[in-house]
Amino acid sequence: MKEMDDTVEISGEGAAKAAGESNDTDEQSVDEQSIDEESLAEEPTDTNIEQGEVESVRNELNDTKNRLLRQAAEFQNYKRRTEQEKSLYVRTGKEQVIQPMLDIFDDFSRSINATKQAEEQNENLNPMYLKLREGVELVYEKFRNELNRLGVEPIEAVGKSFNENEHEALMQQPAPEDVEPGTVLEEIQTGYRMGDKILRHSRVIVAS
Repeated sequence: MKEMDDTVEISGEGAAKAAGESNDTDEQSVDEQSIDEESLAEEPTDTNIEQGEVESVRNELNDTKNRLLRQAAEFQNYKRRTEQEKSLYVRTGKEQVIQPMLDIFDDFSRSINATKQAEEQNENLNPMYLKLREGVELVYEKFRNELNRLGVEPIEAVGKSFNENEHEALMQQPAPEDVEPGTVLEEIQTGYRMGDKILRHSRVIVAS
């Protein structure tokens, strides 16, 4: 009987030990499962990675687009500014060349007017003189046509109201009848403009 009691006691202790080991195994399995679930929750999925990459590429494209737009705008501004400067240089060059030539043009005009006065006073002129006059008139016409081609035109003066932006008053005279004060009576020297630029003011006599 004593041996049987020992056997039962041993068996009871073994069962308890086995039950304890079983509980430890179950707890360990639960812990491992919990850790695995947490690891899966922490680890990024392929979908999250792809979305992050797409967003990064989209941001890079937007930055590149904005940078290219800014560069294109800067280039357009540079191109427009360069064209304006080039146009200004060309125009300034024309003005600097044309202005001193206006005095020469006036000399041709005075020479032709002098020949007309000479012809009125003397009908028997030398044929060589007539040929010379025709040559001067031809040069004068070519000169005037070239000025017209460059956009140079005379400023209207006689009969116009005095305009300080276009006219230079050399003197004043009493206004004749039916002429308002401030009206240009006579032009001493012709003025010229090229576009909106005054190359030379008209020198005039103004009614007072």
